[in-house]
Amino acid sequence: MRKALLAATAVVLVSGLSGSLLSEEHAASSVAPTEALDRLKKGNADFLAAKPRGQNLLSQVKETAGGQSPWVAVLSCMDSRVPPELVFQQGIGDLFSVRVAGNVVDVDDLGSLEYAAKAVGVRLLVVMGHTECGAVKGAIDDVKLGNLTELLAKIRTAMSAAGAPGTSKDAAYVDRIAEANVRQTMREIREKSPVIKELLDSGKTGLVGAMYDVQTGKVKILAD
Repeated sequence: MRKALLAATAVVLVSGLSGSLLSEEHAASSVAPTEALDRLKKGNADFLAAKPRGQNLLSQVKETAGGQSPWVAVLSCMDSRVPPELVFQQGIGDLFSVRVAGNVVDVDDLGSLEYAAKAVGVRLLVVMGHTECGAVKGAIDDVKLGNLTELLAKIRTAMSAAGAPGTSKDAAYVDRIAEANVRQTMREIREKSPVIKELLDSGKTGLVGAMYDVQTGKVKILAD
């Protein structure tokens, strides 16, 4: 009886939380996944061409004070050279940014992406790695450092997909692993989140991989 009561209470709490999260946000984005990707491509093209968007950030602060309606969520590395809002020329309230060294994914990141996709209704999820990634180099070198050790172990599982072994001094090898790691994270998102898998399978939400070049500022969208 006690277990049944606890289970029923949990359902009520989860339902209440979901309703609360939904009520705090604006309606789900009407932007289609393909349109969202086109916006990002155009934003990066403008970034490369040094065409400022001409945003009034303070005005955007006021416009989004009552709620947010982002249309894309980007899971990217915490590297200070790779700020998604800037490289895609987006403003306040346009995108969710989930950042972690090596753009790996764990239960916290999955929960954040589920909130973005299911509760808020973003139409595109992007996993973005980058060239010359320090986390990837650390994984190659088998670095051991506190909690970072476990994080780097996630990246090492992608090394088998990068072909013949190499070293962290080999830039091409580092970038191959970084791309393989992006693809691995994409697979994990689909496999470990039934919530997101349902949205992907229905076509309501898209999922793409990308690589940012720290030398040029160009974002390459990875082929399926």
